[in-house]
Amino acid sequence: MSVRVVLADDQPAVRAGLALILAAAPGVEVAGEAADGETAVRLCAELRPDVAVLDVRMPRLDGISATREIVAGRLADVLVLTTFDLDEYVFGALRAGAAGFLLKDTDADALVTAVRTVARGEGIIAPAVTRRLISAFAATAPGVPAATRAAVATLTAREREVLACLGLGLSNQQLADRLVMAESTAKTHVSRVLAKLDLRSRVQAAILAQEIALPAPPPGAAPESSPGAAPESSRGGAG
Repeated sequence: MSVRVVLADDQPAVRAGLALILAAAPGVEVAGEAADGETAVRLCAELRPDVAVLDVRMPRLDGISATREIVAGRLADVLVLTTFDLDEYVFGALRAGAAGFLLKDTDADALVTAVRTVARGEGIIAPAVTRRLISAFAATAPGVPAATRAAVATLTAREREVLACLGLGLSNQQLADRLVMAESTAKTHVSRVLAKLDLRSRVQAAILAQEIALPAPPPGAAPESSPGAAPESSRGGAG
C-alpha cells in the first residue's frame, strides 16, 4: 500500500526537487502539490493523504497555521521542513501538532525514511537536533497546566516509562528494545499515553516528559508485576 503525500513549498524549484525524490521512492505517491498553506489544507481535505510535507514560511497561510488546521481536522500527519533555528516558528509548529521536522538540506534517503516513519504514526526530528530541540522547547515553554499534571498522574507505571522514553526521542522499536517488549506492544502503549494525555503527537509527549523532568527508565526495565507474571512481550498490549 502506497504512502500518499501532499507536498507544500512556495519555492517551485525546491518543491519540484522534493516531489522528484518522493515520486521515485518505492511505495510513495505524491498525491498533490501546493505553493501555499491554504492550498495545502484544501488538498489534504480533498485527497486525505497519509502525510503532508510542509514548508514553514509560505504565503496566504504559513506552515504553522496549515499544520494546526490539518492536524485538528485529522486530515493527515504533518512533517515540517525547516532551516531550523529554534525560533518561534518551530515552537509554534510543535504546539500545532507536527509529527516531525527535517532540515531542508536532508538527503534523499533520509527524506523518504522520514515520510514513511510519519506515515506509520511515529514522530521524527532531524537527528542532530532532536534532544536540543526538545530540551530548548521545554525550557522556554510555559508551566505544565494542572489538568495535564493530573492526567499524567493517571498513567500506569509502565505508561510513565513509555512517556519518559518518548522524552528521549526514541522510536517505537528503540522504545521496545529499552523496555523489553514487542514493538507492537510499544506502539499500543504510545497510543494509550497520547490518548490519556490528550496529545496529538509523540513530539508533544516528548516535550511534556522534558517539562515534568520525568526520569528515563534504565535499559531492560521490566514492568511492575507480581512474581511469575508472563513477560510483557507475550501479553500483547497489557499495561
